[in-house]
Amino acid sequence: MADVRELAQLIEQYTGTDGIHTTAIPRVILYRASQIEAPMHAVYEPAVCIVAQGRKQSIAGEGVYVYDAEKYLVVSVGVPAVGRVLEASPGRPFLCLALSLDPAAIGALMLESDMERAGREQPGSALAVSTLDHGLLDACVRLLRLLGSARDIPVLAPLAEREILYRLLRGDQTTRMSQIACAESRLQDVNRAISWIKRNFRAAFSVETLASEARMSASALHQYFKTVTGTSPLQFQKHLRLLEARRLMLGKAVDAAVAAHAVGYESPSQFSREYRRLFGAPPVRDIAQLRAQWGNEFPDFGQVFTEQSTAAP
Repeated sequence: MADVRELAQLIEQYTGTDGIHTTAIPRVILYRASQIEAPMHAVYEPAVCIVAQGRKQSIAGEGVYVYDAEKYLVVSVGVPAVGRVLEASPGRPFLCLALSLDPAAIGALMLESDMERAGREQPGSALAVSTLDHGLLDACVRLLRLLGSARDIPVLAPLAEREILYRLLRGDQTTRMSQIACAESRLQDVNRAISWIKRNFRAAFSVETLASEARMSASALHQYFKTVTGTSPLQFQKHLRLLEARRLMLGKAVDAAVAAHAVGYESPSQFSREYRRLFGAPPVRDIAQLRAQWGNEFPDFGQVFTEQSTAAP
């Protein structure tokens, strides 16, 4: 409990205001929310999320994942997800630390520790929740303490990050973590398909073309893609298109017709129907509601065609 309280104090100290905060430590972001929020659609990238205070829910496909100060979240590949803070208040805000997972660092650590590499077994869903243990929590606290000593970050932060990765590899998420690092794993086959869709989401594509890019048969692609992301490749593409259209309307102030065309829709009416189905309101009303909620301080929804996003799990 003392470690959890210190982690909360450190996150509060280095955020101070609601929102997503980058830090001087590479791959580390901090997130603070002082009220229960509306559901937030974003693209999650590979990361581990440690909550110090409050509770949050993330939904990817049909999977629902709730995490708090006793449970941490691991994201193995980049997927569209819907996150919502479930427990927060001005006196006791939601506070969490997210560390992006570097496949190269995980792979190097596995080699140094003589850990068994992932095989070709079927991967699990992209998101998973596990019980937070004292060793992992302690390593996170020591990592954030370094924010108070900038000159120590280049030398000591990589050591603390390595310990966090090591404890993840030795914990409940051993298989998922090793699959992130191993190019020959089924998870990375799916990840190749995901990365290709992100680069080409505006254009129509065939399942056969995508399967070739992923180095899988069409039937295997459908099976494993659905298991990992909770959606089909075409549903995944649609989600990315709508997320990017929403970002363009909100951040670039373009109208719905322009946004629809920019992300690959030929039919404005189809775009409006699918947008409403995903976000719960037609484009004009949804953007007006977001502007009323956020003012000019828009959250970073992330550009879905990039490899990294600052959206916090």
